Amino acid sequence: MTNHLVRHAADLPEPPRDGHGHRRRALVGEDDGSVHTGFGLCELRFGGRVPAHVHSYEETFFVLDGAVILDLPDGSYLLETGDYGLLPTGVPHAWRGAGGTGGRWADMLAPVPRARYGHDTQAVPDLPAREPARVDVRDPRTRLFGHFEPGQMDPGKQSQDLLAVTASMRTALLVYSGITVKMMIDGDLGAVASTMFMVQYASDGVIGTHDHPFEETYLILEGVAEATLDGERYRLEPGDLAWAGAGCVHGFVNAGQGTLRWLETQAPQPPSRHSYRFTRDWDYLRAALEEKS
Repeated sequence: MTNHLVRHAADLPEPPRDGHGHRRRALVGEDDGSVHTGFGLCELRFGGRVPAHVHSYEETFFVLDGAVILDLPDGSYLLETGDYGLLPTGVPHAWRGAGGTGGRWADMLAPVPRARYGHDTQAVPDLPAREPARVDVRDPRTRLFGHFEPGQMDPGKQSQDLLAVTASMRTALLVYSGITVKMMIDGDLGAVASTMFMVQYASDGVIGTHDHPFEETYLILEGVAEATLDGERYRLEPGDLAWAGAGCVHGFVNAGQGTLRWLETQAPQPPSRHSYRFTRDWDYLRAALEEKS
């Protein structure tokens, strides 16, 4: 059974908007064999809304463009391009389109919503529509939110100004073998079921084939990737998405001339040890044993 999927932007469905001006393209879900990951692209018109509701799953999000307002019991927040956040399980929330055009965002739902239980969502009474505040991760009251700028991925530009828009020490840039990783949402921000982070490959960036005991999604934002998933090769461009289930052997190469960048999620959260199982390590052991025999 295939333990991965690829969605190309040109083939993504165009679901109709509901009566409130909202629509969601479901890219990974229960029907795909996912257990821990629901992933989609949401759009909300200016003046549109998503009425107040709660989930029995954790939701994280990243605003791709435009602006939306998120209403929570403790206040309302203006979320613009590059903002991200966490909605813990059971927290009432509602969305409003803002910014003159509305907004578009990616959402990650963990564990996967189940159709037989009403997609694990329940409507609740309306929340007050307060004057929205902007995200300020230096303010302890808004630690469920953060902001990402592409400049944060440059190892040579880790200035105090850029670091000021990170939410914890764990958002410091991780750099290895032509790859940089910027954590956005993890246990430090209160997430318990998933993580969300940004990955960038230099022109020579590559990671060998490996697998995990958890599921991952990759939404390509810039550049071109050559992905290997369970032995099959795919070319991924901006707007394309890939999902690797637990045990899917996968690897990536920057197949373009410039920067490759994607939004990545994991669910459930990686264990503290044995998160990666690299093919090359076990191939090396096998060869070493055969040489001695």
